[in-house]
Amino acid sequence: MPKPTYRFCAGPWNFSEGRDPYGPETRAAHSFDWKLSALKKLGFDAMMFHDDDAVPNIDTKSATQVLKEAKELKKRLDGEGIVAEMVAPRLWFAPQTIDGGYTSNRKADRQYAIDRSKQTLDIARVLGTDLIVLWLAREGTYLRESKSGARSTELLVDALDAMLAHDKKARLCIEPKPNEPMDHAYIPTIGHALAIAQLTRDPKRIGCLIESAHSILAGLDPADEIDFAMAFGKLWSLHLNDQNGLKFDQDKPFGSANLRVAFNQIRALERNGYGSRGEYVAFDVHPFRTTREEHYLKHLDNSRKTFLRLVEKARSYPTKQADALIADRNYQDLDQLVIEHLLGR
Repeated sequence: MPKPTYRFCAGPWNFSEGRDPYGPETRAAHSFDWKLSALKKLGFDAMMFHDDDAVPNIDTKSATQVLKEAKELKKRLDGEGIVAEMVAPRLWFAPQTIDGGYTSNRKADRQYAIDRSKQTLDIARVLGTDLIVLWLAREGTYLRESKSGARSTELLVDALDAMLAHDKKARLCIEPKPNEPMDHAYIPTIGHALAIAQLTRDPKRIGCLIESAHSILAGLDPADEIDFAMAFGKLWSLHLNDQNGLKFDQDKPFGSANLRVAFNQIRALERNGYGSRGEYVAFDVHPFRTTREEHYLKHLDNSRKTFLRLVEKARSYPTKQADALIADRNYQDLDQLVIEHLLGR
């Protein structure tokens, strides 16, 4: 299999100002145009969007105005030579989605979520992408007795079917996460995402997005999740970052917490040919809260540097030596071989 050539992207939210649940911003905000130009300077090829990144204050605007602004954004992207990788409905901010969007106990709120998702499909079409990412952030419960898991599965399928019917060419890409902001999510892993796809009207148009931190939060190895999704041909997008254990979603720079786990993710991408069908590598990372203004872009630049260095490590891995140790079931020396390879010996 030929070695893939990787292309990179990030979203406007990856230029965060340092706010966390316990404190305010620590850096000044930058305009969207500044972020777009910064991506270009970093050598990134694409930008990810939520629907209200593409069209700010989206719920206050008519459908005609939303599409007009989406067309204006497309011109700005074309002017910078940046493409839209995907668009995602941001359903976890709206007051109608406090109890979930597609799985809310209120019918009117479920309809709001579906209508806004259909509008996201329309925006994506204008921006020139067929990829719709669904992070099912509030599709779960804080209290298990408040919802039926069986009924919620039916409601999720209904929402997916409504989107598939609205745009016959769109691909829906589910981004699983086991928790946060909900106590428990209904689609916590890639296996759940692939399974629910089989209940829809067109399973071939439903795939997955893996985020490293989300896999770790589920107690899984991201490399295994990559291999699993790609065994089905269903890894359509990727958010690389890092996570220091089972805590809140930290979005650390790629390789920041566990370089070996990062290395094995690269090996999984390499052996499965990720990127050879046009997929992008996204870094869903944020600057540390302590980051100063002059270092605003380092988290993205450093993540890509680490990624490319690990690609070199994956391609120079002593495979024959490793295979001999595996054949001899000498995993002790195999462990040391990996460590010394990463240390540069």
